[in-house]
Amino acid sequence: MYMSTDEVRNAFLKFFESKGHQIVDSSSLVPHDDPTLLFTNAGMNQFKDCFLGLEKRNYTRATTAQRCVRAGGKHNDLENVGFTARHHTFFEMLGNFSFGDYFKEDAISFAWEFLTETLKLPKDRLLVTVYETDDEAFEIWNKQIGIPADRIVRIGDKKGGKPYESDNFWQMGDTGPCGPCTEIFYDHGEHIWGGRPGSPEEDGDRFIEIWNNVFMQFNRHADGTMEPLPKPSVDTGMGIERISAIMQGVHSNYEIDVFQRLIKAAADVIGYEDLSNQSLRVIADHIRSCSFLIVDGVMPSNEGRGYVLRRIIRRAVRHGNKLGAQGAFFYKLVGTLASVMGTAGEELKKQQAVVEKVLRIEEENFGRTLERGMTILTEALDNLGDEKVLDGETVFKLYDTYGFPADLTNDVAREREFAIDEEGFEKAMEAQRQRAREAGQFGTDYNAAIKVDTDTEFCGYISTEGSSSVAAMFVEGAEVEALSAGDKAIVVLEQTPFYAESGGQCGDAGVLKTAAGIFKVEDTQKLGNAIAHHGELVEGVLAKGDEVEAIVDAQRRTAISLNHSATHLLHAALRKVLGEHVTQKGSLVKPDSLRFDFSHLEAMTKAEIKEVERLVNAQIRTNHVIETNVMDIESAKAKGAMALFGEKYDDEVRVLSMGEFSTELCGGIHASNTGDIGLFKIISESGIAAGIRRIEAVTGEAALDAIETQASQYEDKLSDAASKAKSLEKEIQQLKDKLAAVESANIMGKVEEIAGTKVLVTALEGADSKNLRTMMDNAKNQMGSGIAFIANVADGKVGFIAGVTKDLTGKVKAGDLVKMVAEQVGGKGGGRPDMAQAGGSDVEALPEALKSIRSWLEERL
Repeated sequence: MYMSTDEVRNAFLKFFESKGHQIVDSSSLVPHDDPTLLFTNAGMNQFKDCFLGLEKRNYTRATTAQRCVRAGGKHNDLENVGFTARHHTFFEMLGNFSFGDYFKEDAISFAWEFLTETLKLPKDRLLVTVYETDDEAFEIWNKQIGIPADRIVRIGDKKGGKPYESDNFWQMGDTGPCGPCTEIFYDHGEHIWGGRPGSPEEDGDRFIEIWNNVFMQFNRHADGTMEPLPKPSVDTGMGIERISAIMQGVHSNYEIDVFQRLIKAAADVIGYEDLSNQSLRVIADHIRSCSFLIVDGVMPSNEGRGYVLRRIIRRAVRHGNKLGAQGAFFYKLVGTLASVMGTAGEELKKQQAVVEKVLRIEEENFGRTLERGMTILTEALDNLGDEKVLDGETVFKLYDTYGFPADLTNDVAREREFAIDEEGFEKAMEAQRQRAREAGQFGTDYNAAIKVDTDTEFCGYISTEGSSSVAAMFVEGAEVEALSAGDKAIVVLEQTPFYAESGGQCGDAGVLKTAAGIFKVEDTQKLGNAIAHHGELVEGVLAKGDEVEAIVDAQRRTAISLNHSATHLLHAALRKVLGEHVTQKGSLVKPDSLRFDFSHLEAMTKAEIKEVERLVNAQIRTNHVIETNVMDIESAKAKGAMALFGEKYDDEVRVLSMGEFSTELCGGIHASNTGDIGLFKIISESGIAAGIRRIEAVTGEAALDAIETQASQYEDKLSDAASKAKSLEKEIQQLKDKLAAVESANIMGKVEEIAGTKVLVTALEGADSKNLRTMMDNAKNQMGSGIAFIANVADGKVGFIAGVTKDLTGKVKAGDLVKMVAEQVGGKGGGRPDMAQAGGSDVEALPEALKSIRSWLEERL
């Protein structure tokens, strides 16, 4: 029975929904609050705290189709991608999970039912493995499901390894939750080489694992003892690419519908015909990981996750280059990917334009260095001779100078049957890291070592004052029983109205008062579930257990709350002006200003900044009531609340609404009405990283001050500009006068005599008409006695001036001469006997009109 990949995904989720499982959306590829993971690499990642008992949800059964990436850190399949049938940087993991609900019997039964009844796989093509001592799982498969004992393989610990070190025993770490696994394998047939799991030929491609059921039933202690968990759980995973290959009657994952369409699209944009080429498989795989990493907020950079993304993009571009790609091509595959991913591609469709732009820019940037880097690498490989190993320093130079990741260099070397000195490269990298560490040492952080058992109750949403007792105090990381005046310390209370820095909002300041002392709170931070008041005992003494009056600086808190509310309006306005790809990447809300970082590829234009300001101020004038409602996370999403990237939320969340303009999840402090903000003004917009922009803004009185300062600066600039313009005009006029004098001297060479009288008739091109009178005065002065006529053609029109010295005005009048010429060039004219000006529109008639002046003068002289 043929099924598309999208049909397989939907069938899996619907099957487990029918079994009482909550369908949970795929989490971000960027794990939140898990420093042990570079990327989400398994379906259970988002449920880790549920399995550890640290988080409770309103369901005990869940099912997902989780996006995963394995391209960095411990789980790195990058160098194999494209060269094997089943290695990928990006894949989807179908999973069903039980948090202390059902266990082995139901998990095994569900898996068998889905495979044999929903997907209708032949039972004789399936075999399973269990952990060697897991008799319970063996019995369920054998007695209840009916699989013959010879098709159930027991897998024990690896030879020479530690106890429980087995492919069929899962553990989160050296200690903690762990348990046996049962894996389901599909037999692709005798025509494919390979043996059953556990056999010497198990690495062949005949028997392929398609589903792994992990039974978390023990808590492993440091001494190796295995304590049974009170609520055993189930974690499963089935790669959608592998099961889709089976459902589509193919052996390699790269032959399924998703990859075939991507490979064809890649071949088309490159102009390459052989669809079996491995480079096309690399490109088809890499467009998936790159696109979805960008969707989840990762941008190409030189460190961390951004660097891994850059490596994958550059590897894909290099393989396209091998096939003869001309210009940027990789980004053109995003549209095809969004289409072939079906229901899993909805978010990609929304952000398609952004993803394409990020990939295109990165591809073009790399294209400029690829040729030079490849030249150096090729020369280095040519010079190796029989050594066959490229030294680590060269590998590092290619990385450091030309942006060639080591695995990209390794790819090129491997194609020519060379290897790279990975140890030497790592040595050079470590030297660079050490230099960075030495440059970044700034002293001791005592707070990082503080461990607090107290859970502080926050009561600051409704009041800025409250009574409480001191639960703990710390000086330089060490817990103390009492403080004396002058001590700088951290004070933890049982409950507090002080807001601890979170979600971009800075911590409150104020005082803690007792009958015996005053503690000045300069900042408030979180320490686990405790709230830590950082400051100094400025007066008296303070002891653990003392009753205190906690008083927040209310004026400062109000200023912060106004800026925080403005930040939400700004976020909404940016999405309306720039597009829905805009997501928050960080913020800082202080009493005097706000800072907002967001995803966007280009600098905002002046028009865009002005429009964002206009939208925010319009919402301020509307004076919406700022509503806060506590509801479950699913209801919040249904209401349209926007969750911030990377934030982790409890099942119960605070939803902040400002009319219909902005609805977000937020635990911060806000104004009562948008009108309280008063005024909003953007101070600056800048770039802080690839694809990340930053806006700094102010509100209320600070916004007025900013506008007044700006206006004053404009007035000063206008005054300076006017003064400078006046000075320049004066200089220009002086230069024009000088040019007129020079021009006058030049045209004097054209003076001739008519009936014994000096006569000057000339035409100029593009002269300043304002200077014609100056030129005429100069000409008359130089002639002493004579008649002059100067014409000028500029801007498609004719202008002219006539001058007659006073001794000749009895014979020839300047006004008559101008009138005569003007009538010939489509104008009118006249004037004084000694000086007259006029103009006309018929430029082509001017030459004949000038010729007529001679005969006209001969008649009068």
